[in-house]
Amino acid sequence: MSEPSEWLIYRGAGEPHGGITQLPPPPPWRDFAGRGDNSPEGAGGTGDGRGGGDGSADRRLGGYRHEAELHRPGAEELEMINAALYLRRPLLVTGSPGAGKSTLAHSVAHELGLGRVLRWPIVSRSALQDGLYHYDAIARLQDVQLAAHGVAGPNGANGTDGTDRQDPSADIGSYIRLGPLGTALLPSEQPRVLLIDELDKSDIDLPNDLLNVLEEGEFGIPELERIADRLPDGEAEVLTDDGKKVRIKGGRVQCRAFPFVVLTSNGERDFPAPLMRRCIHLELGRPDHQRLATFVRAHLGDEAARAGDDLISHFLERSRSELISTDQLLNAIYLTDAAAPAGRDRLADLLIQRLDRPR
Repeated sequence: MSEPSEWLIYRGAGEPHGGITQLPPPPPWRDFAGRGDNSPEGAGGTGDGRGGGDGSADRRLGGYRHEAELHRPGAEELEMINAALYLRRPLLVTGSPGAGKSTLAHSVAHELGLGRVLRWPIVSRSALQDGLYHYDAIARLQDVQLAAHGVAGPNGANGTDGTDRQDPSADIGSYIRLGPLGTALLPSEQPRVLLIDELDKSDIDLPNDLLNVLEEGEFGIPELERIADRLPDGEAEVLTDDGKKVRIKGGRVQCRAFPFVVLTSNGERDFPAPLMRRCIHLELGRPDHQRLATFVRAHLGDEAARAGDDLISHFLERSRSELISTDQLLNAIYLTDAAAPAGRDRLADLLIQRLDRPR
C-alpha cells in the first residue's frame, strides 16, 4: 500500500514541479481522445465496424466492452427495447441516476451497427427547434454585407465559390445545420439511434412540442420552404449533426426508417398523457451485484472489478437507503485501484456521497 502522499499529483507545496507527467491515463469514461465508435458508412464511420466517431460509445459502454457480453439484460428490459424497435415508437426510460439509461441507447447502436448515437442533452432552455435545426441568420447577413463591399466571407459570399450571388437564396443551405433530432429524421434505409437525455429537465412545453414530430416523422424548415421554387431542383445542401452535407428537397425532412428514440428521465417530473401513450415505457430498477460487477468490468477490466468487489457490496448496501450513483462507484474503484492510496475506504466514502441530501 502506498503512503498517503505518493499518489498525490498536486501537493499544495507552492513550488512548480513536473508531477503532471506522472498522471496515469484517464478513466475510459473520461477519455476524450476519440478512439472511435462502431459507426457504419454514412454515419461517421468507415463502414467496416471500426468506426470513426468521437469516442462516445467507448465512454458509455467502456473500453472493455467485450467483457460486458457476460451480462444479459433482464427479460422485461429486452422485451420493451424490442417492442420499441418493432412498433417504431420512442422508448421512455426512467430510473435513478447512473442506472444505465443513456448507456442503453449506445448498447443498441453498438449491437445493431446503427452508427454514432445522436445525442440531444436537454436543459431548462431547450426548445424543439434546437433539436431540429439551427439557421444562422446573423452570419448570412454578415456575409451579404461583406459581399456588397467586394470582400469574401467565410462562405464565399463574393461569388468565388461559383454561386450566383444575384440570387440571395442561392447559398442559404450554408447557414443551416440540422440538430440531433433533425438528423435522425433524414431518410435512410436503417434507423439512426437518437438519445434525448434527461427530458425531465426541460421546460414544461417541450414534451408536448415533441408530439407531432415524433408522430409524423417529418418536419419543415420554413427558411427553405419559402424559397423552394427558386432553389436548383428545389434542393438546398445543409450540414447535419454528423458534420456531413445532405440535400433537402422542398424544405422538408421526412424519415423513411423511423429512428430508435430513447427518452431518458430521472423521474423528477411527470409527463403529459399524450406523450406517454406514444411511448414504450421502461423503468430500470436498482442494479444487483452481478450487474454492477459487469458494469465495472466493462469499464475497468476484470482485475479492477475483483479488487473493487467489497466496494460494490458496500455500494449496494448504502443504495438501499441512500440515493447514490453508479458513476460514483466507478470513480471510487478507479481511483482506489490506480492510486492505491492509504485510507482506501475513507476516500471511497468521500467520492460516493449521497445525492439526496441538501448541501
